Amino acid sequence: MPGGRLTQQERQQIALGLADGLAYAEIARRLDRPTSTVTREVMRNGGPTAYRAELAHRATERRAHRRKRAAPRESQVPVQPYGRDADAVREFEEVFATAMMESGMPLMMARVLACLTLTDSGSLTAQELARRLQVSPASVSKAVAFLDSQGMVRRERDERRRERYTVDDEIWYRSMMVGIQTTAQVVETARQGVGVLGVGTPAAARLEGVARFLDFVSEAMARAAEQAREVLHTSALSGRQASSASREKAEGSAGPGPERG
Repeated sequence: MPGGRLTQQERQQIALGLADGLAYAEIARRLDRPTSTVTREVMRNGGPTAYRAELAHRATERRAHRRKRAAPRESQVPVQPYGRDADAVREFEEVFATAMMESGMPLMMARVLACLTLTDSGSLTAQELARRLQVSPASVSKAVAFLDSQGMVRRERDERRRERYTVDDEIWYRSMMVGIQTTAQVVETARQGVGVLGVGTPAAARLEGVARFLDFVSEAMARAAEQAREVLHTSALSGRQASSASREKAEGSAGPGPERG
């Protein structure tokens, strides 16, 4: 499988594949590239309906030029904790963001969430996010507003009164509950439409079917989310207690230090 940057010819093949209605996976297979590479390329350059090979190629060259000019100001790559490979972490962050984009999340929102999720503290300021992602603070602010509305980030103030954006173990639970509430509104609206269209008519029956399906699925998802939250919270708590007990036992077995005469 070839590595390195996409060539202009490969970008033209991507554009042709999109025009033919091919899936990202099929385009990637024809190029012998990872699907994530093609998805990321398309989403960075206008999306599937606006992608243009020549424009994408020039935009990539401009980004590379900007990074090269910025290199002297950031001569050292931040050292990753726990001995991690900085390049591997950066690549995985893009892959993770791409996976969320493929699930329907907008590009910048996916990049911000991936960056926060892969930070050990789970918390960054707008300035830190803008610097890490090499985007404007306005782009970060817009992305955070969307993520906040979906229950996926929390806004906090640190000791310097700076606004920080934080993710925690509850983000996916909260996001799922927001989605369930939105689905409930669709169910209620569909059932209002049944009365408007007339009970027993084909269109009303179709709307009633939509409402019953979404109602059933959302109730099942809510139960599953609550159960998963309870089970995982209990497991995490037990793990922390066991770890604490092990540390105390190790400290106790070490015994007091030798007395000095």
